[in-house]
Amino acid sequence: MKLAIFGATGGTGKQIVTQALEAGHMVTALVRDPAKLGDLTAPITAVTGDVLDQAKVTETVNGADCVIVTLGSTANNPDWIVSEGTKQVISAMQTNGVKRLIVITSIGVGDSKDQVSFAFKMLMKTVLKKAMEDKERQETAVQESGLDWTIIRPGGLVDGPRTGEYTVGSAQEVKAGQIARADVAELTLKQIDSDEYLHKAVSIS
Repeated sequence: MKLAIFGATGGTGKQIVTQALEAGHMVTALVRDPAKLGDLTAPITAVTGDVLDQAKVTETVNGADCVIVTLGSTANNPDWIVSEGTKQVISAMQTNGVKRLIVITSIGVGDSKDQVSFAFKMLMKTVLKKAMEDKERQETAVQESGLDWTIIRPGGLVDGPRTGEYTVGSAQEVKAGQIARADVAELTLKQIDSDEYLHKAVSIS
């Protein structure tokens, strides 16, 4: 399949790209700095640009069978980069007739607020307040998009090999815990041609 990936240079994004290529998929990624793809640069089509640039987003999405969004925010990014960037992706998909969308957010968003620890709830109200509000806006945009969406909410992301040992389910079924980025990538790629979690937000931990 042809995949369009946003956030490909992040920790989870690189795992998704790596596993997608291993599975024989074609990958197009929108990146601000292609050099950050490292050894992955050659096998994929890299579109250089910003997720707030509608023309570049449209170029990335055009012809895709599935779009994967794993955007994150940093101190150098504009306000609401995750939600506004996702809205640009949704608009490009709607214009180009691309339907399948998989978005990675976080446990603690939406109806999964009660699945995190007390300490993390305090962080959500202080240090992470704006980032979590951004993800809330992102999820709302996805759920109202009219696309064939799936939202995946990981627990605490860690580096490490793919284990295949994780729990996936509704907010009420999954408590927050650590999860390898490689396992999140595995679950994500399983959804590209599956309707198991179509129009659902699921947690993984």
